[in-house]
Amino acid sequence: MNLDSVINFDDMARLAKARLPRIAFDFIDGGVDGETALARNRAGYDRYRLLPRYLVDVQKRSQKTVLFGQEYESPFGICPMGIAGFFRPGADLMLARAAAKFRLPYLMSSASCDSIEAAMAEVPETTWFQIYGTRNPKITDGLVERAKALGVRVLILTVDTPVMGKRERNLRSGFRRPMKMTPGVILQGLGRPGWTWRYLTKGGIPTMENWRPYARAGASANEIADLYGSETPAPGQTWEVLARVRKNWPGPLLVKGVLHPADALRCQELGADGLIVSNHGGRQLDSAPAPIEMLPLIADAVGGKMDLLIDSGVRRGADVAKALCLGAKAVLFGRPAMFGVAAAGEAGARKVLDIMRKELDLCMGQVGWTGVDCAGPDSLIDIHALNNRPVAGASYGGLLPEDMSETP
Repeated sequence: MNLDSVINFDDMARLAKARLPRIAFDFIDGGVDGETALARNRAGYDRYRLLPRYLVDVQKRSQKTVLFGQEYESPFGICPMGIAGFFRPGADLMLARAAAKFRLPYLMSSASCDSIEAAMAEVPETTWFQIYGTRNPKITDGLVERAKALGVRVLILTVDTPVMGKRERNLRSGFRRPMKMTPGVILQGLGRPGWTWRYLTKGGIPTMENWRPYARAGASANEIADLYGSETPAPGQTWEVLARVRKNWPGPLLVKGVLHPADALRCQELGADGLIVSNHGGRQLDSAPAPIEMLPLIADAVGGKMDLLIDSGVRRGADVAKALCLGAKAVLFGRPAMFGVAAAGEAGARKVLDIMRKELDLCMGQVGWTGVDCAGPDSLIDIHALNNRPVAGASYGGLLPEDMSETP
């Protein structure tokens, strides 16, 4: 299989699997514990059906979306993902450039290998920045100040990692700190010579450049990774962390990892401008609900006063359309983009974004939308609710006027 033969996200995952050692592929693909959350994230979208309306002129269709005062070409973007440089050197900047080509938001992780300074130097218009609360609050403050000085438009605070989940695939494949070149890991590398050659010629373990300023002068990549591991996760963080970031950050602020409606309201009270409804891609709490399951409840709680984004389990253009109908302003995905850049560099990342753009365009044409602002509850059926409707006098989930739904 080559890049030209990739027609969907599953194909891209297969291409990446053929080019990455298991230790790398499983890190991207895996979840925690029994990985039930991974399955739930996908199954959550199957609960809903898109209801098309025909005899609509859909010759001209636009995906343009405004997020926090800035227009983007489509209502989707790339999630923050750490240590992308392990899968391909320079991957963070490749993802940033690919997103910029399609004028989409790229959420750079503070756990990236390339720095936020490098990303802002290349593609400042579409790069956002994600941070964690750290055990030493001065580091969190420092990340905020750097983003402010660079002119980052949108800041994201991730709150769903108070402790690290048990990522069983990582444990089995040997991905752990400190990294050890065991015989098993070496054999994996020998089976993927292209990846191994890049890894060795680029110096081995990549440096987490966003964390270099907080390490000792001349610190090695391993020392910087150890510093990151000692500062995050921060189990002692509370709502005061969000309040502190809000006080120090003058621009749009998103909180990532919210699943409970009460937490959404608290974020709103503390001045957050938006939320990313997320279960961390199924990589933290295996028993957590799928974000798409909680999105309607959170949308109802905040009452349209915050922009809602969602991630976890998004694999098709129809998934984007369903999330928009349920109250999301935009949708984010990570693994497909990481598989793309790992398998084929920047061209692979562009391919992933192009696939999603084209799938959403076709979906809009089929459903009868001329723009993404057409999305709403009238275009969606909740199969669970429909199957549980009463038989006598049923209105078929509100699909028919009352005088057409009477039992004859």
